[in-house]
Amino acid sequence: MNLYAIRAIYIFELARTWRTLVQSIAAPVLTTSLYFIVFGAGIGSRMGEVDGVSYGAFIVPGLIMLSILTESISNASFGIYMPKWSGTIYQVLSAPVSSMEIVIGYVGAAATKSMILGLIILATARVFVPFTIEHPVWMLGFLILTSVAFCLFGFILGVWADGFEKLSVVPMLIVTPLTFLGGSFYSISMLPPVWQKITLFNPVVYLVSGFRWSFYGTADVPVGISLAATSGFLLACLAIVAWIFRTGYKLKT
Repeated sequence: MNLYAIRAIYIFELARTWRTLVQSIAAPVLTTSLYFIVFGAGIGSRMGEVDGVSYGAFIVPGLIMLSILTESISNASFGIYMPKWSGTIYQVLSAPVSSMEIVIGYVGAAATKSMILGLIILATARVFVPFTIEHPVWMLGFLILTSVAFCLFGFILGVWADGFEKLSVVPMLIVTPLTFLGGSFYSISMLPPVWQKITLFNPVVYLVSGFRWSFYGTADVPVGISLAATSGFLLACLAIVAWIFRTGYKLKT
């Protein structure tokens, strides 16, 4: 394995984050802090407990997951789209670097940025809302697994997109609504029985539920199913990425 190539791509992508610190870190943290102020400290103080947890603390995992999903897709898709747009992707493809090393470099950097952002938001949430983490190791595990899975998804989106507007279509019109409807602000047990069954078709439910379990030990779906669903999504994305490099889809043409 060409570790020098992986390191070069990884460092280059991380360096872009520090050059755009306001956009990459400050803006998502500020936006999420507003949610904590309004829904956590404001509205949450007037609401009862949800599954034995105060409402302000209950929404912490969901808001962190909302930021991670959005930023993972955005970071990874933009990271691979820009070389395509500028034409420098052909230099990468013609270099003695394997497809696996390219993916590790780009996706690894994007996942690192997402995990850093998630930990910063976690620390920021403590300022506004008191909460506990019952399973910190599992919390980090879900954080890493989700970041990598959705960075792979973002990588696929960046390869597929042929314009800047397409980079924002999926996160804004699909991922964000699914996250809001996936139990970020409520437990699906609060819904009528019919809507509970419909909501189970939303894949984000399993991400949010598993992540919330690592905090409070309560979940809308069994944690094993959440873990399996997240792992299955990651493997599906890996299979699509492998197909992209095998066929050269929108990379070599």
